[in-house]
Amino acid sequence: MPGDFDAATAVRFRGGDLDAGPVTYDAEVMPGWDILGNANGGYLMAIAARAMADAAGRPPLTLTAHYLSPGSVGSHTIEVGRVRAGRRLATMTGSLVNADTGREVIRLLGSFGSSDPDGPFRVDAAPPDIPAYDDCLIDTDGDDPNAQPLPELQRRLAMRLAPDSVGFRSGAPVGRAEVSGWFAFADDSLIDEFGLMLAADAFPPAVFNSGLPVSWVPTVEMTVHLRGLPAPGPLATVFRTRFISGGMLEEDGEVWDSAGNLVALSRQLALAPRPI
Repeated sequence: MPGDFDAATAVRFRGGDLDAGPVTYDAEVMPGWDILGNANGGYLMAIAARAMADAAGRPPLTLTAHYLSPGSVGSHTIEVGRVRAGRRLATMTGSLVNADTGREVIRLLGSFGSSDPDGPFRVDAAPPDIPAYDDCLIDTDGDDPNAQPLPELQRRLAMRLAPDSVGFRSGAPVGRAEVSGWFAFADDSLIDEFGLMLAADAFPPAVFNSGLPVSWVPTVEMTVHLRGLPAPGPLATVFRTRFISGGMLEEDGEVWDSAGNLVALSRQLALAPRPI
């Protein structure tokens, strides 16, 4: 049986001929994958990516999404076009549209294909230095009356923040724009390429630990690079923000699997939080 995430990101081919022009898919944005009523950006990317990968006949390698309007629960269509298909890579476009309002939610450009297992290998980095998964327990019911409420999305996940990443929830940020922790699905589903897209956007914004206000941080653009399928088990993640200027910020993320392999990199451009 598919896991909750697989079912919540399922797409259905409606029609069209990719050789003649864009093809169309149908999908449902499901409840429970949101933050304060707005669907998570990585979740929306995963829905569109499933349609694009199906049309390409190849798995995703890199995907960039521009966020145009909030994602809400309900019926959506995905229009997928092919820019070019070569022997190794296919470049695809995608557009996720709210079927009720006609508003475009995100527009995407991505490359689909297989990585080269025989290519050169060098990694000048290591997984984040965080306590073991079982030592990063977070009370999702929030015993601290001063803590920030948890988004509905996190109740679908078995995410655990590192102890030095949770201070912002009770008004005691560490003073460094960094968040690290573990990512897993609450139903123990295996994490595939599409789950990695959610992992890249599921954690609280790193800027919350800088001392800036804990408020909405709307994503303008997000890119995710898929570097390999994860080994079973929780993913170790770290997200950092170094540049906050002009009302905008960047956030860079690393996602490592249980075997110590780098499986995804991400970068977002987002609007900086403002006082509520």
